[in-house]
Amino acid sequence: MNLRSMLCALLLLCYYTFLTFILGTGEGEVAEAERLLKPFRLRYPRGAIFLFFAGRTEEIKGNIDEAVTLFEDGCKAQQTWKQFHHMCYWELMWCFTYKRAWKMAYFYADLLSKESRWSKAMYVYMKAAYLSMLPKDEARPFGEDEVELFRQVPTLKQKIAGKSPPTEKFAIRKARRYKAACPVRLPVPVLEMMYMWNGFSMISKRPELTEGMMQTLVEAERTLLETPENEYTVDDRCVIHMLKGLCLKNQGLLQAAEECFNKVCSSEKKIRFDHYLVPNCLVELSLLYIDQGRRDDAIRILHKAKHRYKDYSMESRTQFRVHAALAKLKADPGEDDDTHL
Repeated sequence: MNLRSMLCALLLLCYYTFLTFILGTGEGEVAEAERLLKPFRLRYPRGAIFLFFAGRTEEIKGNIDEAVTLFEDGCKAQQTWKQFHHMCYWELMWCFTYKRAWKMAYFYADLLSKESRWSKAMYVYMKAAYLSMLPKDEARPFGEDEVELFRQVPTLKQKIAGKSPPTEKFAIRKARRYKAACPVRLPVPVLEMMYMWNGFSMISKRPELTEGMMQTLVEAERTLLETPENEYTVDDRCVIHMLKGLCLKNQGLLQAAEECFNKVCSSEKKIRFDHYLVPNCLVELSLLYIDQGRRDDAIRILHKAKHRYKDYSMESRTQFRVHAALAKLKADPGEDDDTHL
């Protein structure tokens, strides 16, 4: 077991537990990752990087408590490489998100905003998002105010190689509505960002976690219905429809999930800000069709998502997912004729 074999294994672990997951169809390659990890875990039981990947594989399997323990152990295993702690904090933030432990998730977003330089805009956005999920009358940690935090987000923009990271651009766009003197609050900003990181696939094997997210969405929908209509109402309803569709898919209610995604697609002309919703709902519909064996329908709408929509938030991520789904169907990604649109 030499250095080269270890580096190759780490590269493959990144591919199996992150790239295929975030930029693919949300399945990951857990069995392969576990097979690769096994000899390293035996040889280096306190190896921080292997504890981290073990945590990541447990997270993908839906074993959130086991993942939390492994990420915490990874942090304790070494104190010199602070950036490694930040990787663990990021995963811990999402683990507590899946459990709807908003204050714990906020705690890790706060640590990242203070210690990590990677994306202050993203971390402060997540802090504000977690606070906005708490009941209005509940005390905020450190006396912070989500409106003030959302207003800070655009000022923290940074450029890497001359470009802002797509997730940062997305956070800045979403935070813009808080510039108004009386801002219209975002309905479920945490769950929306969770979707961007394929979090609904993470909880798909744990019915109680999906049920918890569904409760949060039903409450948000009720609040939205009680709020006077404004310029964001259609977009906010569509965000909730899409996320409810993902929960219904996790629950095996495919017809109801399809209806949710179709509601978003049929509102396309009324959506004013969140133009990413329709192409993403088309991708989600295609994945539903793949599960139902409706190959031709899936290919048709994947080509529609690929060719008809441009210049929306997180576009490259959506395009990667389109390619992954087409590859899964062994379909030609280049086809572009009227029969597909």
